[in-house]
Amino acid sequence: MTPRALTLAAALLLAGCAVGPDFRRPAPPTAGAYAAGQRTTTSGVADLPGGEVQHFVEGRDIPAEWWTVFRCKPLDDLVASALSANPDLKAAEAALNVARENVLIQRAAYFPAVAGSVAASRHRTPNLISPFVTQSSPEGSAYYGYYTPQVTVSYAPDVFGLTRRSVEGAKAQEGQARFQLAAAHVALSANVVGAAIQEASLRAQIETTRELIALNTRTLDIDRARYALGDISRMDVAAQELQLAQVAATLPPLLKQLAQQRHLLTALAGRFPSEDLAQQFDLSSLQLPQELPLSLPSQIVERRPDVRQAEENLHQASARIGVAMANRLPSLALTADMGRLTVTGLSGAGAFWDVGIAVTQVIFQGGALKHQEDAARAAYVQAAEQYRSTVLAAFQNVADALTALEQDADALKSLAAAANSAKALLELTDRQRVEGQASKLAVLNAEQAYRQAALALVQARAARYADTVALFQAVGGGWWNREGATAQ
Repeated sequence: MTPRALTLAAALLLAGCAVGPDFRRPAPPTAGAYAAGQRTTTSGVADLPGGEVQHFVEGRDIPAEWWTVFRCKPLDDLVASALSANPDLKAAEAALNVARENVLIQRAAYFPAVAGSVAASRHRTPNLISPFVTQSSPEGSAYYGYYTPQVTVSYAPDVFGLTRRSVEGAKAQEGQARFQLAAAHVALSANVVGAAIQEASLRAQIETTRELIALNTRTLDIDRARYALGDISRMDVAAQELQLAQVAATLPPLLKQLAQQRHLLTALAGRFPSEDLAQQFDLSSLQLPQELPLSLPSQIVERRPDVRQAEENLHQASARIGVAMANRLPSLALTADMGRLTVTGLSGAGAFWDVGIAVTQVIFQGGALKHQEDAARAAYVQAAEQYRSTVLAAFQNVADALTALEQDADALKSLAAAANSAKALLELTDRQRVEGQASKLAVLNAEQAYRQAALALVQARAARYADTVALFQAVGGGWWNREGATAQ
């Protein structure tokens, strides 16, 4: 075959198309709302921190640093520290770099491979034939050497799109790693903020429990004094001692949870538990945002990193079908060698070259290639269903967060009223007991009701902050507004 014919054949081969399906992004969901009967605002409690009315603003964009809506500088500093030092986030960044390099590895197949070599050898002829071999040598030496510099060029034309589909699959893997990094970023920031809110809740519960311990201690002192005067029985004193012991027993578990929460925060910030954080959180240091951005249902598939990751997984499965189909078709390889042979002891040197083309077609492998294609098609169906499941879960997460915000706001309103009533009842009952108009049992019942109402109110306040975090995470966490690799 002449060089011109080879050139023409190569041009025709390169014009081939890629076999397999061309990927098309799934259509966005047509749902017009996240939940049935979805409200646009929550209830509120006047003059109670954390009891503000919250409004859902549909279509408003979400800031990249969404946690700043809580207006807490120590929290902002802690999240920034965690994002710069957390090892899981750094591992996700490294995984993205690996995926990018794998794309470049696959792209290398678009170009010819060029290799150079130099071979050198030294020889001695037998004495019997030495005069004939070396007759052109002035020295008549029986020693001679070969020196062969050579360049080899090989190229596999992408006739049926095997390389193109492989690169497409590698790019999809890069997309998966990119959105996995985005998901890790959102999850880390949400975990840090959530842990800080839980710490604030525990501190408030501990403070309330200590107030109850102090209240019960004062009551016990009064009862012991009255017992000494003969106003009450020893049974009344024992009942108050039991009440104090029961309240005091609830404090160590809260202190344990607080310590564990501090350990969690230090670990999220990339530190050891012995390296305690400078930041401490209480509910009074956090401001509940009154306007919450809410992505439209049609936007959620663009803004949820787990949905985008599932989409890239679907894209990769589509590309693998093309790879499996191309593996069943003939493959071509073009090779060319060029070099020069020099023999010491002989005058001159000789050049050589060769050009070749090879076509390979698998004839029989027990049906393995066909089953590989069938498996790739089944994997695509699997990825499509996983994508749909991820979208449904995303809508469920948003609906759950919205419902939690609405119902927890209503619960806080009821619990605030209950706590106020329980406190007033306890004060009134205790005053009546001192005056001899109420029994000790009535005081204990009132005190128990107040303790439960006070702790429930603290937990309800913290729940509204936690629900806000859950909503920001459910709608994507604003990763698309960040600068850097994740936002590209």
